[in-house]
Amino acid sequence: MTITDLNLIDIRRHLHAHPELSMAEFETQAYLKKIVTSWHSPWLTIREIPALPTALLVRLAGKHPKRTIGYRADIDALPITEETGLPFSSERPGVMHACGHDIHMTVALGVLAHFAERQPEDNMVFLFQPAEEEQAGGKQLYELGTFVNEWRPDEFYALHNQPAMRAGQIATRQGTLFAGSTEIHLTIKGKGGHAAFPHRAHDVIVAAAAFVMQVQTIVSRNVDPVHGGVVTIGMLQAGTIGNVIPNEAQLAGTIRAFKQPDLEMMQQRVREIAQGLETMYNVQFDLQLIQGGYWPVNNDPDTTKAFIQYMTNDDEIDFTTCEPAMTGEDFGYLINQIPGTMFWLGVGDDAHTLHDSRLSPDEAAIETGVKAIIKYLSWRMSE
Repeated sequence: MTITDLNLIDIRRHLHAHPELSMAEFETQAYLKKIVTSWHSPWLTIREIPALPTALLVRLAGKHPKRTIGYRADIDALPITEETGLPFSSERPGVMHACGHDIHMTVALGVLAHFAERQPEDNMVFLFQPAEEEQAGGKQLYELGTFVNEWRPDEFYALHNQPAMRAGQIATRQGTLFAGSTEIHLTIKGKGGHAAFPHRAHDVIVAAAAFVMQVQTIVSRNVDPVHGGVVTIGMLQAGTIGNVIPNEAQLAGTIRAFKQPDLEMMQQRVREIAQGLETMYNVQFDLQLIQGGYWPVNNDPDTTKAFIQYMTNDDEIDFTTCEPAMTGEDFGYLINQIPGTMFWLGVGDDAHTLHDSRLSPDEAAIETGVKAIIKYLSWRMSE
């Protein structure tokens, strides 16, 4: 496939039909690599990371480099059974690009193809990153020493598709765009028994119910109301029949906040509540809080000012500023280490949200997004 032959819609549909979960994106990486190597661009270099074998980095040497500009696209899918009925629906049962990473990869390829054919002024590094949905692939890559010397961007950019925005619209803001997040995994162990004799049991269901209710006070009574935060328990499993008190309950949820200190304080309050309830209900709490690399996405003031300035002044680009969202994204870790900007790309499916089994982005957003990003990056390199 040459750059001239590049059909972004076909690429997106292939990626959509062949999703892979975090750290298992081997076919996805091979497909991306095959496309990029087929271009035979003389200023293009490909790099793989043995310790994270599904990652792919592409470097373009600039003509008169003043900086290195980084662009990141995540490549993993979710453990969701697709229900769109599309002719290019997922061919893998129980796996779907329900977060739109197929759109992310396709837009990145479109931008990369442009600069692979027309040598950029500045150096560029494109990261096709595994494991955004879990295991914080961006943080892992950083800690492996990936971004050093000629592979270290001076500034980093990335997008996330947004179904609630019209196709092709772009949005971002100064400051925090997305929240940081922490996973809650809790196992409560007690003493089971007959429902008729609760005094002989140590009831894990009552303890679990108390935990669910108590953690709802963390935000309302500990977080500054203007900062924002949320604690949600999305999974609670215990027991098999109504007249038996079970021995064990399992819960899972998430903590989210716009500021890292708030997130850390909320984690501590969850621990303290668990400790108190453990004593109160005479049960054992096995609590794990996993943040990994899911820090708040705090846009860099300088790169974001430049991005907003250009997007606002170009009458051909549909741009708006936006409010922060509780969405979690591991790009937050990367731009805590390297200045950068994340932004939304509207995909026009306001009937469905991200992570919905029926999510069906409007593919018209791909070309519009590619053109806008190429224009901005070309302008940025001309400064």
